[in-house]
Amino acid sequence: MHLRVKKLTPTAVLPKYANPGDAGLDIYADETVVLQPHEKKTIRTGIAFALPPNHVGLVWDKSGLASKFHLHTFAGVIDESYRGELQIVIGNFGSSPYVVEKGKKIAQLLVQPIAYARVEEVIELDETSRGGGGFGSTGLN
Repeated sequence: MHLRVKKLTPTAVLPKYANPGDAGLDIYADETVVLQPHEKKTIRTGIAFALPPNHVGLVWDKSGLASKFHLHTFAGVIDESYRGELQIVIGNFGSSPYVVEKGKKIAQLLVQPIAYARVEEVIELDETSRGGGGFGSTGLN
């Protein structure tokens, strides 16, 4: 499978896997932005790409940024037909400002095949042991 990537600026960094066997391609900022505590901003990456047919791009947090600085990504589904710039929405859930530096990793992209569901309306659903139990219904321990 090939992911065709176009640099939109000369300073953009192409996505890359940090290690063999990694699931996510590292995505890099193409601008420097200060994220204040409890603020979210959209960060430019300077790249656009063409996903293979029947694939989706899923944007996920970088675990180090999430665990050390409380940064979280939003709006992480990229459809195969999208050809615009990849922009990453990041929220700062920490208590200190965070500087997103140009050329630094900000997220990871997983490219995955899509399983298309055929929607069928039914009168009843089959019973399960969980049933309609919601959040926490299976216990916390």
